[in-house]
Amino acid sequence: MSKPSSSNSNSPSFQSSNIFQSQNWEEIVKQVGYRFNRQYQGQDLTLPPEVQAMPIFHEWKTGILAGRLASPFWEMAQPQKNQTCLDIGCGVSFLIYPWTEWQAFFYGQEVSTVARDTLNARSPQLNSKLFKGVELRPAHQLNYAPAQFDLAIATGFSCYFPREYWSTVMAEVKRVLKPNGFFVFDILNPETPLAEDWAVLETYLGAEVFLEPISEWEKTIKATGAKIVARQAGELFQLYKVRF
Repeated sequence: MSKPSSSNSNSPSFQSSNIFQSQNWEEIVKQVGYRFNRQYQGQDLTLPPEVQAMPIFHEWKTGILAGRLASPFWEMAQPQKNQTCLDIGCGVSFLIYPWTEWQAFFYGQEVSTVARDTLNARSPQLNSKLFKGVELRPAHQLNYAPAQFDLAIATGFSCYFPREYWSTVMAEVKRVLKPNGFFVFDILNPETPLAEDWAVLETYLGAEVFLEPISEWEKTIKATGAKIVARQAGELFQLYKVRF
Protein backbone atom coordinates (compact mmCIF):
# COMPACT_ATOMS: atom_id res chain seq x y z
CA MET A 1 0.00 0.00 0.00
CA SER A 2 1.11 3.58 -0.59
CA LYS A 3 2.40 5.33 2.48
CA PRO A 4 1.27 8.78 3.56
CA SER A 5 3.73 11.65 3.45
CA SER A 6 6.04 12.35 6.33
CA SER A 7 6.93 15.96 5.63
CA ASN A 8 10.04 17.62 7.03
CA SER A 9 12.12 20.73 6.48
CA ASN A 10 14.52 18.89 4.17
CA SER A 11 11.84 17.76 1.76
CA PRO A 12 12.83 18.87 -1.76
CA SER A 13 9.22 19.20 -2.87
CA PHE A 14 8.56 22.36 -0.85
CA GLN A 15 12.00 23.93 -0.60
CA SER A 16 12.10 26.03 -3.74
CA SER A 17 10.77 29.43 -4.71
CA ASN A 18 7.39 30.87 -3.76
CA ILE A 19 6.22 30.33 -7.34
CA PHE A 20 7.12 26.65 -7.18
CA GLN A 21 5.39 26.36 -3.79
CA SER A 22 2.29 27.99 -5.23
CA GLN A 23 2.28 25.52 -8.14
CA ASN A 24 2.50 22.61 -5.71
CA TRP A 25 -0.29 24.07 -3.60
CA GLU A 26 -2.53 24.45 -6.62
CA GLU A 27 -1.98 20.81 -7.54
CA ILE A 28 -2.97 19.74 -4.03
CA VAL A 29 -6.03 21.99 -4.15
CA LYS A 30 -7.12 20.26 -7.37
CA GLN A 31 -6.60 16.82 -5.83
CA VAL A 32 -8.57 17.68 -2.70
CA GLY A 33 -11.37 19.22 -4.75
CA TYR A 34 -11.57 16.14 -6.95
CA ARG A 35 -11.54 13.80 -3.94
CA PHE A 36 -14.48 15.58 -2.28
CA ASN A 37 -16.42 16.07 -5.50
CA ARG A 38 -16.50 12.31 -5.90
CA GLN A 39 -17.61 11.86 -2.31
CA TYR A 40 -20.42 14.43 -2.51
CA GLN A 41 -21.59 12.90 -5.78
CA GLY A 42 -21.73 9.49 -4.12
CA GLN A 43 -19.47 7.90 -6.72
CA ASP A 44 -18.82 4.21 -6.16
CA LEU A 45 -15.08 3.96 -5.70
CA THR A 46 -13.28 0.69 -6.30
CA LEU A 47 -10.37 0.42 -3.89
CA PRO A 48 -7.82 -2.41 -3.60
CA PRO A 49 -9.02 -5.47 -1.64
CA GLU A 50 -6.47 -4.87 1.10
CA VAL A 51 -7.90 -1.38 1.67
CA GLN A 52 -11.48 -2.63 1.63
CA ALA A 53 -10.50 -5.20 4.25
CA MET A 54 -9.48 -2.47 6.70
CA PRO A 55 -12.03 -1.79 9.48
CA ILE A 56 -11.75 1.94 8.85
CA PHE A 57 -12.91 1.44 5.26
CA HIS A 58 -16.18 -0.13 6.40
CA GLU A 59 -16.79 2.76 8.80
CA TRP A 60 -16.13 5.21 5.98
CA LYS A 61 -18.39 3.32 3.57
CA THR A 62 -21.32 3.30 6.00
CA GLY A 63 -20.87 6.94 7.00
CA ILE A 64 -20.03 6.14 10.62
CA LEU A 65 -16.51 7.49 10.30
CA ALA A 66 -17.56 11.01 9.32
CA GLY A 67 -19.57 11.38 12.52
CA ARG A 68 -16.68 10.15 14.64
CA LEU A 69 -14.13 12.47 13.09
CA ALA A 70 -16.06 15.72 12.68
CA SER A 71 -14.54 18.53 14.76
CA PRO A 72 -17.20 20.31 16.89
CA PHE A 73 -15.95 23.85 16.31
CA TRP A 74 -19.05 25.30 18.01
CA GLU A 75 -17.92 23.84 21.35
CA MET A 76 -14.94 26.20 21.24
CA ALA A 77 -16.52 29.20 19.59
CA GLN A 78 -20.23 28.96 18.91
CA PRO A 79 -21.26 31.55 16.33
CA GLN A 80 -23.29 34.28 18.00
CA LYS A 81 -26.30 36.23 16.78
CA ASN A 82 -25.35 38.80 14.12
CA GLN A 83 -21.70 37.74 14.06
CA THR A 84 -20.06 37.58 10.65
CA CYS A 85 -18.47 34.15 10.19
CA LEU A 86 -16.24 32.67 7.52
CA ASP A 87 -16.23 28.89 7.08
CA ILE A 88 -13.18 27.92 5.02
CA GLY A 89 -13.43 24.47 3.45
CA CYS A 90 -17.05 24.58 4.52
CA GLY A 91 -18.31 21.46 2.73
CA VAL A 92 -22.08 21.44 3.25
CA SER A 93 -21.82 23.12 6.66
CA PHE A 94 -24.83 25.42 6.35
CA LEU A 95 -27.10 22.46 5.61
CA ILE A 96 -25.96 20.21 8.47
CA TYR A 97 -25.09 22.57 11.36
CA PRO A 98 -27.59 24.87 13.13
CA TRP A 99 -26.55 28.17 11.56
CA THR A 100 -30.15 29.36 11.50
CA GLU A 101 -30.42 28.76 15.25
CA TRP A 102 -27.14 30.57 15.85
CA GLN A 103 -28.45 33.51 13.80
CA ALA A 104 -24.93 34.22 12.54
CA PHE A 105 -24.08 35.43 9.04
CA PHE A 106 -22.44 32.63 7.05
CA TYR A 107 -19.80 33.14 4.36
CA GLY A 108 -18.41 29.93 2.87
CA GLN A 109 -15.36 29.05 0.84
CA GLU A 110 -14.72 25.70 -0.87
CA VAL A 111 -12.55 23.88 -3.41
CA SER A 112 -15.28 21.33 -4.20
CA THR A 113 -17.55 22.53 -6.99
CA VAL A 114 -20.23 20.08 -5.88
CA ALA A 115 -20.29 21.41 -2.32
CA ARG A 116 -20.24 25.01 -3.55
CA ASP A 117 -23.11 24.44 -5.97
CA THR A 118 -25.17 22.47 -3.45
CA LEU A 119 -24.91 25.16 -0.78
CA ASN A 120 -25.55 28.05 -3.15
CA ALA A 121 -28.63 26.29 -4.54
CA ARG A 122 -30.21 25.03 -1.32
CA SER A 123 -29.08 27.28 1.53
CA PRO A 124 -31.05 30.42 0.54
CA GLN A 125 -34.20 28.33 0.93
CA LEU A 126 -33.30 27.83 4.61
CA ASN A 127 -32.39 31.44 5.33
CA SER A 128 -31.48 33.89 2.60
CA LYS A 129 -30.64 36.63 5.12
CA LEU A 130 -28.00 34.65 7.03
CA PHE A 131 -26.53 32.79 4.07
CA LYS A 132 -24.11 35.03 2.22
CA GLY A 133 -22.91 32.54 -0.38
CA VAL A 134 -20.00 30.20 -1.01
CA GLU A 135 -17.01 31.10 -3.17
CA LEU A 136 -14.92 28.56 -5.06
CA ARG A 137 -11.44 29.42 -3.87
CA PRO A 138 -8.62 27.78 -1.87
CA ALA A 139 -7.90 28.65 1.75
CA HIS A 140 -4.83 30.76 1.01
CA GLN A 141 -6.86 33.13 -1.16
CA LEU A 142 -9.39 35.00 0.97
CA ASN A 143 -11.04 37.63 -1.20
CA TYR A 144 -12.56 39.64 1.64
CA ALA A 145 -12.04 43.04 3.21
CA PRO A 146 -9.63 43.47 6.13
CA ALA A 147 -11.22 42.98 9.56
CA GLN A 148 -14.48 41.70 8.05
CA PHE A 149 -15.14 38.66 10.25
CA ASP A 150 -15.79 37.97 13.92
CA LEU A 151 -15.00 34.28 13.55
CA ALA A 152 -13.20 32.09 11.02
CA ILE A 153 -13.47 28.30 10.91
CA ALA A 154 -11.36 25.78 9.00
CA THR A 155 -11.78 22.10 9.82
CA GLY A 156 -10.98 18.84 8.09
CA PHE A 157 -8.41 19.82 5.48
CA SER A 158 -5.15 21.19 6.95
CA CYS A 159 -3.70 17.65 6.87
CA TYR A 160 -3.69 17.64 3.05
CA PHE A 161 -1.15 20.47 2.91
CA PRO A 162 2.38 21.08 4.23
CA ARG A 163 2.76 23.37 7.22
CA GLU A 164 4.23 26.11 5.05
CA TYR A 165 0.84 26.34 3.37
CA TRP A 166 -0.93 26.74 6.69
CA SER A 167 1.34 29.66 7.56
CA THR A 168 0.01 31.45 4.48
CA VAL A 169 -3.58 30.53 5.36
CA MET A 170 -3.19 31.91 8.87
CA ALA A 171 -1.70 35.16 7.57
CA GLU A 172 -4.76 35.59 5.35
CA VAL A 173 -7.14 34.73 8.19
CA LYS A 174 -5.39 37.27 10.43
CA ARG A 175 -5.97 39.92 7.78
CA VAL A 176 -9.72 39.31 7.44
CA LEU A 177 -10.46 38.83 11.16
CA LYS A 178 -11.52 41.66 13.42
CA PRO A 179 -8.96 42.52 16.13
CA ASN A 180 -10.78 40.47 18.79
CA GLY A 181 -11.88 37.71 16.43
CA PHE A 182 -11.12 34.02 16.80
CA PHE A 183 -9.85 31.41 14.37
CA VAL A 184 -10.95 27.82 15.07
CA PHE A 185 -9.33 25.01 13.09
CA ASP A 186 -8.13 21.44 13.45
CA ILE A 187 -4.96 19.52 12.70
CA LEU A 188 -4.32 15.82 12.34
CA ASN A 189 -2.73 14.20 15.40
CA PRO A 190 -0.44 11.47 14.02
CA GLU A 191 -0.21 9.81 17.45
CA THR A 192 -3.86 8.73 17.49
CA PRO A 193 -4.61 5.04 16.82
CA LEU A 194 -6.61 5.90 13.70
CA ALA A 195 -4.05 8.19 12.07
CA GLU A 196 -2.03 5.85 9.86
CA ASP A 197 -4.98 3.77 8.65
CA TRP A 198 -6.96 6.93 7.91
CA ALA A 199 -4.01 8.40 6.01
CA VAL A 200 -3.77 5.26 3.88
CA LEU A 201 -7.51 5.35 3.18
CA GLU A 202 -7.39 9.03 2.21
CA THR A 203 -4.47 8.39 -0.14
CA TYR A 204 -6.52 5.79 -2.01
CA LEU A 205 -9.52 8.12 -2.02
CA GLY A 206 -7.37 10.62 -3.89
CA ALA A 207 -5.88 13.04 -1.36
CA GLU A 208 -2.50 12.38 0.20
CA VAL A 209 -2.13 13.15 3.91
CA PHE A 210 0.81 14.79 5.70
CA LEU A 211 1.59 13.19 9.07
CA GLU A 212 3.43 15.80 11.10
CA PRO A 213 4.01 16.05 14.88
CA ILE A 214 1.70 18.21 16.97
CA SER A 215 4.79 19.95 18.38
CA GLU A 216 5.85 21.10 14.90
CA TRP A 217 2.33 22.29 14.13
CA GLU A 218 2.26 24.37 17.29
CA LYS A 219 5.59 25.97 16.37
CA THR A 220 4.10 26.92 13.02
CA ILE A 221 0.98 28.34 14.68
CA LYS A 222 2.95 30.46 17.15
CA ALA A 223 5.31 31.68 14.41
CA THR A 224 2.33 33.37 12.74
CA GLY A 225 1.79 35.49 15.84
CA ALA A 226 -1.26 33.54 16.95
CA LYS A 227 -1.93 32.88 20.62
CA ILE A 228 -3.44 29.47 21.37
CA VAL A 229 -6.48 30.11 23.55
CA ALA A 230 -7.77 26.53 23.78
CA ARG A 231 -7.18 22.98 22.52
CA GLN A 232 -9.57 20.06 22.29
CA ALA A 233 -8.49 16.53 21.38
CA GLY A 234 -10.62 14.28 19.19
CA GLU A 235 -10.26 10.74 17.87
CA LEU A 236 -8.13 11.92 14.96
CA PHE A 237 -8.06 15.70 14.85
CA GLN A 238 -7.05 18.21 17.51
CA LEU A 239 -9.11 21.38 17.54
CA TYR A 240 -7.52 24.79 18.20
CA LYS A 241 -8.90 28.19 19.05
CA VAL A 242 -6.48 31.04 18.45
CA ARG A 243 -6.43 34.82 18.54
CA PHE A 244 -3.96 37.08 16.76
